[in-house]
Amino acid sequence: MCGGVAAIDYNSDGLMDLFFTNGAALPELQKSSSVFCNCLLRNNGNGTFTDVTREAGLLGTDLGFCFGVAVADYNNDGHQDIFICNAGRNALYRNNGDGTFTDVTAGSGLAHKPQNLLSVGAAWFDYNNDGLLDLIVTNYTVWTPQTDRRCPIDAEREQYCSPTLYKSVSSRLYRNLGNGRFEDVTEASGIGKSLGKGMGISIADFNGDGWMDIFVANDTEPNFLFVNQGNGTFKESALMLGAAYNMQGDTVSGMGSDAKDFNNDGWVDIVYNDLAGQVYGLLRNDAGKSFTDLTWTSRLGTLSRNLSGWSIGFVDYNNDGWKDIYSANGDVDNLTAASKQHDTMFQNLDGGSLQDVTDQMGSDFAVPGYQRGAALVDLNNDGFMDLVVTSLGEKPRILMNNARVRNHWILFDLEGTRSNRDGIGAVIEVETGSGRKLYNHATTSIGFMSSSDRRVHFGLGTEAEISHVEIRWPSGIVQRIERPAIDQILKVKESGTPGSRSK
Repeated sequence: MCGGVAAIDYNSDGLMDLFFTNGAALPELQKSSSVFCNCLLRNNGNGTFTDVTREAGLLGTDLGFCFGVAVADYNNDGHQDIFICNAGRNALYRNNGDGTFTDVTAGSGLAHKPQNLLSVGAAWFDYNNDGLLDLIVTNYTVWTPQTDRRCPIDAEREQYCSPTLYKSVSSRLYRNLGNGRFEDVTEASGIGKSLGKGMGISIADFNGDGWMDIFVANDTEPNFLFVNQGNGTFKESALMLGAAYNMQGDTVSGMGSDAKDFNNDGWVDIVYNDLAGQVYGLLRNDAGKSFTDLTWTSRLGTLSRNLSGWSIGFVDYNNDGWKDIYSANGDVDNLTAASKQHDTMFQNLDGGSLQDVTDQMGSDFAVPGYQRGAALVDLNNDGFMDLVVTSLGEKPRILMNNARVRNHWILFDLEGTRSNRDGIGAVIEVETGSGRKLYNHATTSIGFMSSSDRRVHFGLGTEAEISHVEIRWPSGIVQRIERPAIDQILKVKESGTPGSRSK
């Protein structure tokens, strides 16, 4: 799996910095007993980055095997904090606001997890709408490097063992109690009833009832869709809603996932990727009542047939108002010449069909490798989304969008007051001057093991003006903004009272 990547403005200078988790070799392969689990790169604003890991207090030498990362302001102090998923103990780093972090896991309620769970991904979201960000963690199995199973091909070669040999486990849900404390509510919430091999995790209000739901892509197990009941509990409804299996009724090796409105109809859709021969999945949300599989009608099935994907995300890379699909690819084992793969970009043509435009992305985009984690982030604040990709055994790649197509855009930098400070879960509708409606929502949980730009991005195409913007905050406040200027990062502070509409 190797490590993930997070976009984080850790020093609040308006520039998105980068945080990486680094996996580790098995003990007998490690060249050093000191493994630096983390890496924080400060964005200098001129196309360069400075490694500030040590001075920030984030080396993480005691963590061992780091996987996913989730970034958010969990204590509403205005500074972005970091949660790291590990094979050993998970870790919560509080941002002190002075360029440093403190490991506050002990005493937070996050230190304990059932013994030897391998935690892969995590997402911050406010499941009970109390203004405090809660945490969901996907777990893959029970594992330690000492108990690692070996699966030889012959006397000289090994391959990764089949996932079916490993125990299925549940995700863990932690309720934020405030004052730096969390309570494990996995069993009380109903999350603990569903056992799988959790990988990608996506957060959205799929049925439009004002409560955030959870989609989990599972490896060789049915996917989960936990529907928030609004009373502190969830109902796993993937089978009933059409999101558990692919169109053939099979389970797949689910890896990354994302949940965004693909066709601009106001309902949040789902994409996930998997291994070669299984084809990626695209699910259209039909008014919150069920999902329709668009994998083949959109051409995603044909385009992804030979790909093994890990991180994936909806991203409007050319700012035409349609969210395209990016996938970080690379097979599991180094057994064939085709096991190294390049990333792909599938352009959304009309909300229903896709075209592979990878050959237009440049030679740096199409580097073969074993890509894993990826973050979508505007690193230079030009309104065009950039990419940061991790690869197994290689340096990460920072891919800047050259913005060759000069379409218009707007980015929303949200600040909640009654809602959580990051505004995670806020739903935004943009209506252009011509009456075109576009939708997005605030989330950082995109892809696989990674955390993307918390700011909410909209491509506007050739539209020269916005008629109005409507933001539905998690608190229930609906805030309307008339005719904001385009091509800007618009900071919006929540105002009004629940049940009201404010301007």
